[in-house]
Amino acid sequence: MKTGNRFDVAINCGNESERDRVIREIISEMTLDEKIAQMSGNTNRLKQVIMVPRYNYFTWDSGENKRLGIPPIKFTDGPHGVAINHSTCFTVSMGRGATWDPELERRVGYAMGVESRSQGANYFGGVCINVLRHPANGRAQESFGEDPYHLGAMAVGMIGGLQKHVMACAKHFACNSIENSRFFVSVKIDERTLREIYLPHFKKCVDAGVASFMNAYNRLNRVYCGHNSRLLRDILKNDWKFDGFVISDFLTGIRDGKAAANAGCDIEMPITWRYGKKLKKLVLRGEVAEETVNESVLRILRQKARFAKVGNPAEYDSKKVACREHAELALEVARKSMVLLKNENSALPLRRSEVKTIAVFGKLADKINLGDLGSSRVRPPYAITTLQGIRNRAGNSVKVVYESGEDPAATKKAAKGADAVIVVAGLSGRDEGEYIPIIPPVGIFDDRKTVPDKGTGEYQPIKQAYLKIGGDRKTLGLSSESENLIKVVAQENKRCIVVLEGGSAITMSSWIDAVEAVLMAWYPGMEGGNAIADILFGDFNPCGKLPIVFPKSWDQCPPFDNKAREVTYDYYHGYRLFDKKGLEPLFPFGFGLSYTKYEYKNLRLDKKEMGKSGKIKVEVDVANTGQIAGEEIVQIYVGYNGSKVDRPVKDLKGFGKLALKPGETKTLSLEIKAENLAYYNAVTNSWEVEEIEYVVYAGPSSQQKVLLCDTFRVKGP
Repeated sequence: MKTGNRFDVAINCGNESERDRVIREIISEMTLDEKIAQMSGNTNRLKQVIMVPRYNYFTWDSGENKRLGIPPIKFTDGPHGVAINHSTCFTVSMGRGATWDPELERRVGYAMGVESRSQGANYFGGVCINVLRHPANGRAQESFGEDPYHLGAMAVGMIGGLQKHVMACAKHFACNSIENSRFFVSVKIDERTLREIYLPHFKKCVDAGVASFMNAYNRLNRVYCGHNSRLLRDILKNDWKFDGFVISDFLTGIRDGKAAANAGCDIEMPITWRYGKKLKKLVLRGEVAEETVNESVLRILRQKARFAKVGNPAEYDSKKVACREHAELALEVARKSMVLLKNENSALPLRRSEVKTIAVFGKLADKINLGDLGSSRVRPPYAITTLQGIRNRAGNSVKVVYESGEDPAATKKAAKGADAVIVVAGLSGRDEGEYIPIIPPVGIFDDRKTVPDKGTGEYQPIKQAYLKIGGDRKTLGLSSESENLIKVVAQENKRCIVVLEGGSAITMSSWIDAVEAVLMAWYPGMEGGNAIADILFGDFNPCGKLPIVFPKSWDQCPPFDNKAREVTYDYYHGYRLFDKKGLEPLFPFGFGLSYTKYEYKNLRLDKKEMGKSGKIKVEVDVANTGQIAGEEIVQIYVGYNGSKVDRPVKDLKGFGKLALKPGETKTLSLEIKAENLAYYNAVTNSWEVEEIEYVVYAGPSSQQKVLLCDTFRVKGP
């Protein structure tokens, strides 16, 4: 960043308090117009016009001040790659959540940071950590999963890599879990549920030093998140001591400039609608205090100064964008994200010495399928389809034939003549993702529920567009066409393997018993086809585990109404809901198979009692009892015996990955702090650690019957 002498002083300050002092001096020299300009998106008109059909073609800019040498914010989107130009496309966040590997996510964030800076951006909006309350949520793929502990750990990893180069933005704050109604829905939620389920991962981002937050479009208890002083000022800035800035979600993230500014929304993005001249008038009329503006500008300039010297300029070059190193990382991530859900009769891996003909079926097999077509869309320089990957890895001794499945006779013939069959099925960016009506419905950006009928004058419900891209899903299953293809192929060949692509849970009850193996590949990014083939042929041992529950049916999930104007979020969803109701999922949270076998034993605690300010060490041994090396994700949960409030059967409190050779045993060791066992007392507005018995569970998934357990008590201060 090139800066003038005045702002250089702030950049070069040796400590935070001195930097803030200098920035306050700069603010005192700024005119009201200059201060409000820091709070108002100002991407030039030509770029705005270009980015209507081609979103993210340029960065979105705000806040440059040449007189004082203050650089602009230059925003680009994510989260599965940098959205500008032709960047590296990684596996979507949900798939990266399935790696359960914050260190790997740090490396991904580092690569995205390099590619952002190499293309002129200094601010990345890709730390998306919306809680997946229901698997039908259209934006599921952009988040890491359903559990706040897991979400926080993955987000901290990503932030750690990104902020070596750029400012990171955590979003969408908060309770953003329905796509189609995001512009108007009000989430009704009690304080304890908000604090324990929907906010802890955001707090971890604050503790990790994230530069900024983006408010959600939706309302929280009837107040838009961009106007919600309870969220932005009371919790984020006062309770959590967050010293960065808040931006609005784009275009309609705020509806009322006065309410937003007073609540603590610091920048309106990407263009000025409610701030700018309108905000100036509010200040001059005394409806927004100039000191409120000064506080926002302080927060903005603080982060600009903090990040002005971050990174090594020599590292940023167009040749770094989608470079070989990043493509290799994308391949590694894709391999480690995939979850082997079923593998009967050793259907996988396919051995080249035994399998001479493979038949591949399904339209998605020969299609580049990278996920969302909206704001998170990444356009890599190339992408490997599943069919191409299989052909790349098959070798000269294996014949690969392909049928789309449209010709029933050809499909049956190909299936019958193969040693193994692979059906590629799932979803695409047209089925799920950011909701983009092709014919926008009236009222999408306002609060109107009805419009007057021209004939009768009576008010009629607004008609939604009948064509769309993305949005929430109406069903969790595959299309009838895909299900029928699987059944036909499986009937002709018992060694039937299904590869699924998608951003969230897929139900399989109508066909899963007919196939021998199922691999969840998510939207696997530009190297996805090669990664899928590496697992199918056994060149890589699958190690991913589900970051969400896969239900058997829709009715096992919480209520989901994407047309309602108000919804209630209660305490339970995901594996906690399944535990509470005693439901059996199709596949539990944390589940994933391997080509080797692991044995868990010797769970132990370093003490049986600790005080409310103490911590306890948990250790468990894991042995690889199979024939090949692998990586096992070990999970630690805690349950609560005798609590005075309603608490889950158990919830995730730690995890780690162990790389194990055949016959090798290693120990996972981690600490649990008593403060992390607290519940939120909404009466006293405080966190309370109960003096009760706690149960520690350790195992390969959240499934109760496979977990080892031990107990300890909290007693005393």
